[in-house]
Amino acid sequence: MPRLLALLLCLSAAEATVAQTYSMYVANESDDTVMLIEFDGESLAIADTIAVGLIHTEIEGPHGLAIDPEGNSLFVSIAHGQPNGSVVRYSTADHRPMGAAKLGLFPASMAISPHTGLLYVVNFNLHGDPEPSSISVVDPEMMLEVGQIPTGIMPHGSAFGADGTRHYSVAMMDHVLVELDALNLRVLRKIPLGMGTKPTWVALHPHEPQAYVAANGSDQVVIVNTEEGSVLTQIPASGSPYNLAVSPDGSTLVVTLKGAQAVSILDLSTAAERARVPTSSPIPHGVVIAPDNEYAFVTSEGIGAAPGTVDVIHLASATRVASTQAGQQTGGIAFWKMED
Repeated sequence: MPRLLALLLCLSAAEATVAQTYSMYVANESDDTVMLIEFDGESLAIADTIAVGLIHTEIEGPHGLAIDPEGNSLFVSIAHGQPNGSVVRYSTADHRPMGAAKLGLFPASMAISPHTGLLYVVNFNLHGDPEPSSISVVDPEMMLEVGQIPTGIMPHGSAFGADGTRHYSVAMMDHVLVELDALNLRVLRKIPLGMGTKPTWVALHPHEPQAYVAANGSDQVVIVNTEEGSVLTQIPASGSPYNLAVSPDGSTLVVTLKGAQAVSILDLSTAAERARVPTSSPIPHGVVIAPDNEYAFVTSEGIGAAPGTVDVIHLASATRVASTQAGQQTGGIAFWKMED
């Protein structure tokens, strides 16, 4: 009996310490590649590299990434075109292209509605004089643009509330948070964030009616009540906040600071910075948080010919636990899956 008990205890301990493998995709904007990267709890590894783009003599700029709810398809926004950009669908099983759709000028960030199943791609539009741009709505099965919704000047960020019926983005040069009716494809509200905020990204709380906006121009994170359509408060975030992500349990907000070579970890129960963690290379860009709330994965673009990087931040200890070099100007990131 003692031997049996000891064996059972050993088996239980082994099960408790089974390592997870975290898989994600990152986009390298200046070398036209997307990489599948895996983290085994100790180190990062590049599992595959996908060459993207159609014009082999030009850099076409893969920018934003999204994965369908089933995890079967990867969507990549191609920022540059002649003149319009596009979005391309790839199979996550073998990384073969499965279709493409022409969009607007400089398509960037995007998200899929869990309610409509449609893909909402923000057309950032870096071309010519500042003028209002749009969000392209794409049927991901047909790879067909079914609508284009005008929003504001230099729209960016793409996120949904929990039920998938409300879509949120920002208009950088209009200093507003834009709320769309995802079902009827129309703008419901434009919520002022304050002149000079120059918002670049938005993330939604998983349970509360709150949106978190990276105010790149004013070094703040702006918290918006999405029921009332008003600003609740501003949290100082020195270092040019760019991108952000809320943990699935709603306890933590992670913000990339492009001007500080760091990420800020905020405790959402107090709306205060708990820690600031340096990244392994300059110009932090994208961030995602694993479904188990354990790790944040952060991309950094790098400077000049230096390669971009991917860092793993352990959230409980606020430490960088792994890093790897990626491609040129590593930016967009999408979490794919977590497996034993």
